[in-house]
Order: sequence, then C-alpha cells, then structure tokens
Amino acid sequence: MRIAAILLAAAVVALLASASAGAAMIGIYRNGMETTAQRAQLVKLSGGACTRGGSEGALRIAIGKKTDACSYRTPVLGRNLEISATERLLSGTPPAVQHKAYLALELRAGGGAKYQMLAFPLQRKVQLVKITAEGSEYLAIQKDVTSLLGINKANALRLRVLKPAPGQAQLSAYVGGELVSEATDETAGDLSGTASSVAVGATKSANGVIASVDDVVVRIPSPF
Repeated sequence: MRIAAILLAAAVVALLASASAGAAMIGIYRNGMETTAQRAQLVKLSGGACTRGGSEGALRIAIGKKTDACSYRTPVLGRNLEISATERLLSGTPPAVQHKAYLALELRAGGGAKYQMLAFPLQRKVQLVKITAEGSEYLAIQKDVTSLLGINKANALRLRVLKPAPGQAQLSAYVGGELVSEATDETAGDLSGTASSVAVGATKSANGVIASVDDVVVRIPSPF
C-alpha cells in the first residue's frame, strides 16, 4: 500500500500544472538501503551482466562483461521529479577502468529513452545527457567539478527535471548540494518514460566497475 501511494502521488503530479525550475521540492520516497527488503525495492531497469548485493547499509553493484551500464529503478513513476543518492566508485574497480567510470541518476526513463546525470569521479566531470532511439545528445558538460570525490568517497548527487513550459524540460544537476550544471531541452516530448533510477557504468565497456548506492530520495515539486 505504501508503494502504491507513492506511485499515485507521482502520477497526480504529472497531470497537474507546470512547475518552475526554482520550485521547492518535497520528499515522497526515501530508502536508506539498510535492509535486504529496502534494497530489493530497487529493480533492475537496464543492463546485461549486472550483479547486486548489499553491505554496510548500501546497495552494491558490480558490472560484468559486454555491459556499459547497470540501472535500477525506484518505485516512483512521474514526469516532474527530483532524485538524489549517495554513490561511491569502489576501489575494487580495476585501475584501467576507474578513469572512465561514472555514477549516474536517471529520470523520465522508459522505452529506450531517458535523461541522465553522469558524474565521473576521477575526471571531475558532470554531463547532462538525453538518450533516445536516435542516440545520445549532450545537453551540458561541466568540467573541473571540485565537489566530485574520488575512489571510495561519498558523492551526493541530485538530478531534477521539471516542465517550465509546454514541450520543454529544465534539467538541473547538483553535487554535494551545489548546482553544477543546467540545461533546457526544447524537445522534451521525445521522452515519454516516467521511471526514476540510479545507475553506474563507464564509457565503452564497464567490465569490472564496482560501486555502491545509498540514501536514495525522490521528491516532487511544491506547490503542486
């Protein structure tokens, strides 16, 4: 019943009036990943060789061969949402892969399309990306993000996607509470998905990437 209520709340928001990018946000789903049951609430959305586990109150994700990324969705569905999580790139990741590995958040995912926030801890870089059947479109790239931390360090990431006007989407990316990148998509109608998810991966093959995810929160705009 709790999860059904979450889904209903998000669906109602999707049908209401447009929200501005500066709207206050209210948390409707929180997951501290403290138990097996809590970790099980995140369900695999995409990825081939993805192995999941749990340790020290976090969801642990390991990527195998012929896989670029692994994505796990929350129970919350909606169009105007904000998702945040604490993610770590772990030292078990092979050194040859660490530099190209990223931690990610995704919104409006579904049908092979989504918005992504990709954070590369060792490159200190954040990308806002739109994925469709036609491929990847880089909406914004921010380099020298000093708030991004390296191996085994906790990175507090947050992605917000709201509707400032019909047919548009306003994307905002935060690291450690700091707004580091923004973008406006004028063709937001290309994306019909509603899933909110966390992800880890690497450019080209992500074989060997190991990461953890904790403190997942999904928020909706207020007033709504």
